[in-house]
Amino acid sequence: FTSFFFISVGMLLNLDFAGQHLGLTVLFAGLTLVLKFLLAGMAAALIGYSLRTSLQAGLSLSQVGEFSFILAGVGLTYQLFPEHVFEYFLAVSILTMALTPWIIALSSRLADLAAASRLPARLFTRTRPGLEPEERESLKDHLIAIGYGVNGKNVTRAARIAGIKYVIIEMNPETVRQEKAAGEKIFYGDATQDAVLIHAGIKDARVAVIAISDPVATRRICSNLRRLNPKIHIIARTRYVQEVKPLADLGADEVIPEEFETSVEIFARVLRKYLIPDTEIEKFITEIRSDNYEMLRGLSKKDMTISDLRLALPDFEIANLRIAQGAFADGKSLASMALRKKYGVTVLAIRRDNQVVSSPDPDAVLQGNDLVVLLGQPACIAGALSLFTDVH
Repeated sequence: FTSFFFISVGMLLNLDFAGQHLGLTVLFAGLTLVLKFLLAGMAAALIGYSLRTSLQAGLSLSQVGEFSFILAGVGLTYQLFPEHVFEYFLAVSILTMALTPWIIALSSRLADLAAASRLPARLFTRTRPGLEPEERESLKDHLIAIGYGVNGKNVTRAARIAGIKYVIIEMNPETVRQEKAAGEKIFYGDATQDAVLIHAGIKDARVAVIAISDPVATRRICSNLRRLNPKIHIIARTRYVQEVKPLADLGADEVIPEEFETSVEIFARVLRKYLIPDTEIEKFITEIRSDNYEMLRGLSKKDMTISDLRLALPDFEIANLRIAQGAFADGKSLASMALRKKYGVTVLAIRRDNQVVSSPDPDAVLQGNDLVVLLGQPACIAGALSLFTDVH
C-alpha cells in the first residue's frame, strides 16, 4: 500500500509545470523543509528532549506529510485555491519526499555536528534538572548507568543493595521527574555530550553501564567514555550481534548482546537438566563470555578448551513424585521397599510439609502426600511409578 501511495502521488506530478517553475519549486521546498524542521525540533525541545534528539526529530519530520494530500485535494475540490497553487504543492511535496531518505540517513551525523557546538549544548544542559552540588561532590569510585529502562533499573537496584554509589543519566524527562521525586539519583541529559558525562563525574567513576537501545548513540557514548576516562570499565548492552566488535574497538570492556545472553541462559538450563555440575556450567559460560561469544558468533568447528564438559549422568533422570494416600509406598520404610535393588532407583530426598530430608536413612518411613525425589534411568523410574501413585 505504501508503494501504491507513492506511485499514485508521483503520477499526479505535472513534469512540464515543475520544469517551467523549477526555481520557485526548489525555493518553496527549501522553505518548507526549514519551517517544518524548526517546528518539529522546537516541539521536541519544549517537551524536554535533548538537543540531539530534537534535531533528529526536526530533520526526520521536515517533509510534507501524506495527510496534506488529502487536505489539498479537498481544498482544490472546494476551490479554496487555484489549480496552479495545487501544482506547486504537488511539486514541492514530491521533492521533499524524494529528499527525505537522504535527510534521515544524514540526520544522526548532522545532529552530532550541531550538538558538538558548546553554546547549544550549554543551553540544553543548564536548564535541565541535574544533580545537587552535594550529590556531585560525594561521587567517587561510583557507577554511571546510562539509560533507565529494564536493564538500567536492575543494575541500579543491584548497586543499591550492594552499597555501591551510582548515578543515572536518562533522556526521558517524565521518567527523570518521577524517579527524582522518589529520591533516585537520576538526572536528565544526553550521554553523547561530554558536558553531561562530566556532570555525572566521569573522571572519578569506576564503571559505566550503557543500557540504551540506540546503536549510534551507544557507539558515540562508548567512545566518549573511553576518551574522558581511559581507566573506566565500560559495559555496553546491545540488541544487535553486529555491534559487538565495533563497540569493543571503541573501548568497551564488555559487550552484552541480548541474543547471545538468551542463548547462554537457555543452554545453561539444558545442561542442568542433564545433571552437569554447576561448577562446570559456570566455567563453560565464563569461557563463552571471555571469548567475546566467538563460539556463538562463528561457524568454526574448533573445540572449546573445556574438553571435559560431558554429560555427567547421560542415562539418568531426576523425578519428583507425590505419594498418593493409600499407595503401596504409604507407610513403608525405604528398606522394606528395596527400591534400589528391585527397581534400580534411589531416593535422594523426602519433603514433608516444609521440611526436607536429604539422603534419607533406610529406616525412613514414607507417608501419603510426601514429595520424594528419585534418581534413576527413565525406564526404572517408570517401573517404580505405580508404587507411589496407584491407590490399592
